[in-house]
Amino acid sequence: MQKPFNKILIANRGEIAIRIIRACRELGITSVSVFSDADRDSLHVFLADEAYHIGPSPSKESYLNYRKIIEVAKTAGVDAIHPGYGFLSENTTFAKACKEAGINFIGPTPENIDAMGDKISSKALMKAAGVPTVPGSDGGVESVEDALKIAEKIGLPIIIKATAGGGGKGMRIVRKMDEMESAFRACRSEGQNYFANPTVYLEKFINDPKHIEIQVFGDKHNNHVHLFERECSVQRRNQKIIEECPSPSVPHEVRLKMGAAAVRAAKQINYVGAGTIEFIFDNTTKDFYFMEMNTRLQVEHPITEIVTGYDLVKEQIFVASGRPLSFKQEDIKQKGHAIEARICAEDPITYKPSPGVIRACRHPQGPGLRVDSYAYPGYEVPIYYDPMIAKVITFGETRDEAIDRMQRALTEFVLTGIKTNIVLHKTILDHPKFRDGSYTTQFIEKNFEVIEPLLFKEIDDPMFLIAAAITAFNDRKSKDVRQLNITSNWKRTGRKLQLRT
Repeated sequence: MQKPFNKILIANRGEIAIRIIRACRELGITSVSVFSDADRDSLHVFLADEAYHIGPSPSKESYLNYRKIIEVAKTAGVDAIHPGYGFLSENTTFAKACKEAGINFIGPTPENIDAMGDKISSKALMKAAGVPTVPGSDGGVESVEDALKIAEKIGLPIIIKATAGGGGKGMRIVRKMDEMESAFRACRSEGQNYFANPTVYLEKFINDPKHIEIQVFGDKHNNHVHLFERECSVQRRNQKIIEECPSPSVPHEVRLKMGAAAVRAAKQINYVGAGTIEFIFDNTTKDFYFMEMNTRLQVEHPITEIVTGYDLVKEQIFVASGRPLSFKQEDIKQKGHAIEARICAEDPITYKPSPGVIRACRHPQGPGLRVDSYAYPGYEVPIYYDPMIAKVITFGETRDEAIDRMQRALTEFVLTGIKTNIVLHKTILDHPKFRDGSYTTQFIEKNFEVIEPLLFKEIDDPMFLIAAAITAFNDRKSKDVRQLNITSNWKRTGRKLQLRT
């Protein structure tokens, strides 16, 4: 089979860059990584066939500098760019710049990104496609007075959202009318500061909500499918930390309805590539409503890969090259259960980032287990980027087996020198509401008084003694374990690493 591309540049960093590099290697495609000052020693730099320096550590001067990335792509002679997720993955200007430079963008069309990038216009498109939407304002709300009138009409509680928002920014829940003014102004301010757009809109807030998303895929031949749902309701500060597939709460008949609605949504904009339709799911009534579409690969894509058996990154590459989807809707089945835990360099109680040098690191191993990570002993976790440093993914024939396997894996995960949220994951997985699947997006918020004392509890586990022993050994062995012989004579597929500065 002919290769879809000869050389791909990965416009990203960390574990997702490594994930894409591995897909390229399996397809026989030359991979090109880019790195900032802070990422000179990052694993994605050493695993790629070629690596190019793109600027200072702040993302605005490196990973968000699309002109520099296009310049490097031309210098390296690539025929495609994969943006991963975050950074430039949903940036219309970047997607257009790739096209103008004659470089394939491995992602949706600029028109797709524009159509779904604004929450108000995307909601109108979904209504036209017959996709259920949450009751709320028909467009942007310009004043506190207008917000109060809408809240009186649809009833409290309501949620205010920045139309260009994401990642938990520009969102406030209003449960009392006297909270409206401060919440409204805060959302507009965050919308302007984070997304250069102060426009906000209002929606009815679902009291018992779950966050359910449907993975969709489209090609350039107008074929569209869904790969079922992911449950993403375990969140802290509106950001996901644990995901599972399938959802323990969605009845099968509702699952099929959600999948069909997601496909209608993708067809409405003739979507190309991997995307996710996110729904608010009422755990009481089992009704679901469109929330937004992410026009990119998701962090939690591995659990869909494991349960369906399809490699989504390779499929992205094939679709971008013009090939039709390699599977049809009737081919896609769910088998078993998968769970993903996002391991972050952060305080498990305050959620504040915890940058620093990793002293010891040993990833868990064993059956039904996958770890996507860029952590290694001696690596310095920078302060400039998202604190996620690894994803632990487990599979089981049943949900209980997947949970038990995750607990075992987290117990074996040795990572010292920085604070991580591993103990938070272990505590959540043991909670009765997680075990029975009844948790909602407010799970951590409502149960933190129970969770917090458990985080302080000393864990009597031999794996923690092993971690301490490994740390002490590494401290004696070398003053600078970061070298790891990586930067000297690092070879792969018969070629020496081309580290460009």
